[in-house]
Amino acid sequence: MSTLAPLYGLVLAGGASRRMGRDKATLEYRGRPQLSWVFGIVARHCERTFVSVRPDQASEPVRAAFPQIVDQIRDAGPIAGIAAAQAEHPEAAWLVVACDLPFLAEETLAHLVAHRGTQPVTAFRSTHDGLPEPLCAIYEPVTREAILDSIARGRHCPRKFVIVSGVPLLDQPDPAALDNVNTPEEFTAAASRLVVEGSRP
Repeated sequence: MSTLAPLYGLVLAGGASRRMGRDKATLEYRGRPQLSWVFGIVARHCERTFVSVRPDQASEPVRAAFPQIVDQIRDAGPIAGIAAAQAEHPEAAWLVVACDLPFLAEETLAHLVAHRGTQPVTAFRSTHDGLPEPLCAIYEPVTREAILDSIARGRHCPRKFVIVSGVPLLDQPDPAALDNVNTPEEFTAAASRLVVEGSRP
């Protein structure tokens, strides 16, 4: 039986938040920044956990509170964060999670980690279009060279990378867990929904 690589966590917080008009990592839903909430959930499943940032974000106060891995490749989006993490700790598998998932819960990540196996990527199927959810997924060390090759070819879409890998996808235990928030209107709706859900017995 093969031994799985140690699992490290990477919370992606390097986005520009253009559609939101505010830094999504610092949005507060439960009385604390969303980045803090996601980091806490991810850290409970990993030996070590880091926040992925662009060089110009490293000193931002919310991000500076956590261990960081800084992007080394400019203008490549989330895949640059994955590549930087793999370069810094090539021996590890990476549980990669976007910071803008306000409905993410413990059970979703537990399900993902429990189904990790011999496949290069462990990922959920989107409940909206059936395609892979690449920003709540586990990337094994074997994907490192393929990710670098994809970047070198100008292919920066993590979803397409997972599609090409051909791995089977998992069904989400909670269909709404990976719904992200990109606009002020979505933020308002998500915050209101969490208030209602938090008030239920």
